[in-house]
Amino acid sequence: MQNLSSRLARGSLWITASRGLVNALGFISTIVLARLLLPSDFGLVALGMTMLLILQSFTNLSLAQALVHHREPTRGHFDTAWTLNMLRGLLLGGLFSAVGPVVAAFYGDPRLANVIYAFGLSIFMSGLANPRRIMLQKELIFWQDFVLNVSQKMIGVIVGIAVALIYRSYWALIAGTLVGQLAQVVISYTVLPFRPRLTLKHARELWSFSVWLALSQMINTINWRFDQLLIGKFLGSTDLGYYTVGNNLAVMPTREATSPLTQTLFPAFSKFANEPGRLRHAYQRAQALVTAIALPLGVGMALIAEPLVLLAMGEKWLPATAVIEALAAIIAVQTIGSQVVPLGMSLGATRLLFVRDTQLFFVRLPLIMAGMYVYGLQGVIYARVITGLVATLVNMLMIRRLIALPVRKQLGANLRCILAVLVMSAAVWAAQRMFAANHGLVQLLFEVVTLIGIGAFTYGASSAALWMIGGRPAGPEREMLDLAGKARARFFNRG
Repeated sequence: MQNLSSRLARGSLWITASRGLVNALGFISTIVLARLLLPSDFGLVALGMTMLLILQSFTNLSLAQALVHHREPTRGHFDTAWTLNMLRGLLLGGLFSAVGPVVAAFYGDPRLANVIYAFGLSIFMSGLANPRRIMLQKELIFWQDFVLNVSQKMIGVIVGIAVALIYRSYWALIAGTLVGQLAQVVISYTVLPFRPRLTLKHARELWSFSVWLALSQMINTINWRFDQLLIGKFLGSTDLGYYTVGNNLAVMPTREATSPLTQTLFPAFSKFANEPGRLRHAYQRAQALVTAIALPLGVGMALIAEPLVLLAMGEKWLPATAVIEALAAIIAVQTIGSQVVPLGMSLGATRLLFVRDTQLFFVRLPLIMAGMYVYGLQGVIYARVITGLVATLVNMLMIRRLIALPVRKQLGANLRCILAVLVMSAAVWAAQRMFAANHGLVQLLFEVVTLIGIGAFTYGASSAALWMIGGRPAGPEREMLDLAGKARARFFNRG
């Protein structure tokens, strides 16, 4: 158990470094491109990307998860996975490109056909990915993933910004994506040498695990992407640009705080799948730590949304502020039950995950349609908040079913975190009253830095105070202290 915890800690550090660099690059790319391009450019590309992701989800074979779940995958399993993905990419890429003119006519924008053609090529390239890469996660080895992710993102960002500077066109967004994806495929075969062979020998075996997971991911993708199709059709590409960029910025702090640990949880939980007590304990520790990190970051992002948007992207992006404020907070709240996915996968409960995603889809669809019809983009935001709360409750009920962990205990593990976030929110809100409504870039930078500092200090101080008042119980505070102690000891030992 101790060795596994140590490997998880090291893995989380590698993933943290990777995600931190990747998203620092992504954030820089977003603000630079937002200065150079129009909101409608982002909306146009987001429309094509949404269609791409939905189409891919309908035929997602979930072979990577099947390889992780398999106890001892052989060379034949990897060859089969590569063959299936290659055939899928070839077929879907052709079909997607073929419907480009029809889609462009439906949305009334001829440029959309070019976007569809480009993303058709993207589908084909994704089918050529090295299937051995997933074994890095299975064996809890993450430094090579660091090389792959950072290299891909850096190349994509450089190309995207270069094209934007030269042409000031939506092609900058597409070029960055395509070149980055191509770089990832090439580098993956360099880091993990693999010469694939065509075979379908183990297709049925791999599919038997992944069928329900694939269906779950299909409905989940539709669930979280259909709103963009509706906004693009009925509200236009400009509103879709505000919504897409706002949503991407809103999800960034929570996603990046949870991804380092979440990526290690599926293989880690799988090791305890036949030991209910240890699995329950491992889940509680992981979930409390994820929320203690993600909740203040998400709520903090919501609190500083307006000065951050003005500083980073300018007044033309100000309508995206409402999207960030609402979605950053509700996405952070959802982390309380978000680890249900790796938990369910580790227990082989992929059918149950599909049922959950289907239920949430039929809650989310009518609410978002009604909200958009009545209040436009603001109505979509209201609907997202309501469905986020519903999803959190559904996830917690599912966790109770999977590992017999009562909802009150799930909430109780996060009580100190919730109280500390409330203290932080009050302090930041009060500090915001000190700043003038209209100010320049220097003043905006000072405001953002000041608010972040106040939020970090008040959250850390109140968390520590509540922990000590409670008798220093086991929880995320102790986990962070232990991780910091191990990192410090390792540093001094090397020195």
